[in-house]
Amino acid sequence: MNRQPQLMDVTRMRDILTPHLSQIREHVFMNSELAMVRGDHSVFSLLMHQRPPFAINDYRLGIILNGEADININLQDRHLTSGTLVYFGPGTIIHPKCLSPDLRIFGIGLFANFSMPFAHGQMPSAFNGQVRDFQLPAHEEDIATARHILDTIWQTVHTADDYHRPTVTALVAAQMHHYDHLFRQQADQQASNRSREQTIFDRFLQLVTQHCDEHHQIGYYAGRMCLTERYLSTIIRQASGTTAKDWIDRALITRIKIELRHTDKSAAQIAEEMHFANPSFFSKYFRRLTGMTPGEYKSVS
Repeated sequence: MNRQPQLMDVTRMRDILTPHLSQIREHVFMNSELAMVRGDHSVFSLLMHQRPPFAINDYRLGIILNGEADININLQDRHLTSGTLVYFGPGTIIHPKCLSPDLRIFGIGLFANFSMPFAHGQMPSAFNGQVRDFQLPAHEEDIATARHILDTIWQTVHTADDYHRPTVTALVAAQMHHYDHLFRQQADQQASNRSREQTIFDRFLQLVTQHCDEHHQIGYYAGRMCLTERYLSTIIRQASGTTAKDWIDRALITRIKIELRHTDKSAAQIAEEMHFANPSFFSKYFRRLTGMTPGEYKSVS
């Protein structure tokens, strides 16, 4: 059977949620441009019954109103609690691990058909592609501002089937500016406290997330960062307790698993796309790190 990649886009969300719409209608809004979830845990329970990890190819902004969640986001385990502003951008890989029963999130997803409120090159820095995700523990007044903007968007999209889109676009711009302001505040504060080692580690992990499918060796990342391989390896181990090669392998295996599980591509095709020397080396690499061959993994997934 031909299986499309497991993207959690508008089509996939509609397929998951539509059979349950009568139960969740008061808490969900969705059309071809955007989706909103307003404080209902059952939506996330439905998503958890799918097969993670999920790939995101659009923009998601939200507020954790209550409860907590353990989620692996772009290779890093995160424990999220109430009072946190969250952002997932295009290219993010999300693997939910555990959601508390009292989890409540108010959020919005902006799909490909949504008319973004910024001209090319003018996107706020937090959303211009330099980072794929962030989580911001915020003060009560900042949470209140973000929630007020979402409340206004929610009310606007429910006024009529043909709601006033320029109003929604302007409100989305306000929310993104609000998040961007808080993101830059946090970044400035972290920069003043963060050690050089942590800065190097963060940059390394960002590059690995973006380029692991093409570049499997430490030398590439050391070159991009203008560091020697030995120095980079030492810093990564000191900052994370794990070797740089382990981080590269972890990222690459995650990408391979997504391709095997959610596409009909052959192992040979994936090996070529992921820049392995040949299918045999690809199979040995995958088996060494997972304990099974690509074919075995695909058959049980």
